[in-house]
Amino acid sequence: MESAVSELTAPCALRDSDAVARLHSLNRLQQANQDSKQLEPMMRGLAGFLLCSLLLLVPHPTGVAAQDTQPDPKMPCANWMGGAPGYPGHNGVPGRDGKDGRDGLKGDKGDEGPAGPKGEPGPVGSRGFPGPPGSPGTPGIPGQKGRDAFVHRSAFSVGLTERSPAPNVPIRFSKIFYNEQGHYDPSTGKFLCSVPGTYYFAYHLTVYLSDVKVSLYRKDKAVIFTYDQFQNNNVDQASGSVLLHLSSGDEVWLQVYGNGDKNGVYADNLNDSTFMGFLLYPDPENY
Repeated sequence: MESAVSELTAPCALRDSDAVARLHSLNRLQQANQDSKQLEPMMRGLAGFLLCSLLLLVPHPTGVAAQDTQPDPKMPCANWMGGAPGYPGHNGVPGRDGKDGRDGLKGDKGDEGPAGPKGEPGPVGSRGFPGPPGSPGTPGIPGQKGRDAFVHRSAFSVGLTERSPAPNVPIRFSKIFYNEQGHYDPSTGKFLCSVPGTYYFAYHLTVYLSDVKVSLYRKDKAVIFTYDQFQNNNVDQASGSVLLHLSSGDEVWLQVYGNGDKNGVYADNLNDSTFMGFLLYPDPENY
């Protein structure tokens, strides 16, 4: 009986129709087993075994039972007797990495970090194009009224009216061509500096009857000399010029140099001997 029970307790190895029939046989066998226990005193040995065999061979209405207990084809063992629980299986191989997920929402702005060290200057770029002209600026505040610029003037131009001037004294040029500032004195023949600065002086003399030797003086000292030798029956010219820096109060004049034997300076209605001078520019402190 126990071997028969073991054979019927493996329903998953049989087809579905046979399994249902065997399930009903098992139920009846269990019922017969209970009955046989009650008849055990009377049925022992070969008689009991024959009785159990007869019960197994009795046909059963399997069609109706199959309709009543039709199993789910997806779960063929659902209504059968379950077996003993199996052992837990081994851990499977880890699956592959999944795809990247979607970007999350933008987070809040973080705190500003500390300033980094100052970098090295980059290379100088190429020069750009000139920009458009800007709009005119606002006119400035008018300045204070200045003083009129004063132009310093000092000049003279004179001529000789007498013949053979005396030696070793200033030659008095009394013929006035220009002396607007009055810095030349015709009574003494001297020019008096009133505006410190740089001056230009020049003289052009007619030589007649004797040789001429003259010199230009500044503060009692001869600055330049001019000598001309007279040619018989011929009118000649002697001239000289110089630039001098004068201080206020300095005097300049022209005189015959020597003992008087070389004073052939001459002038008449047709020949002149002239002396002139003018200020080129005053000293800076007088501007």
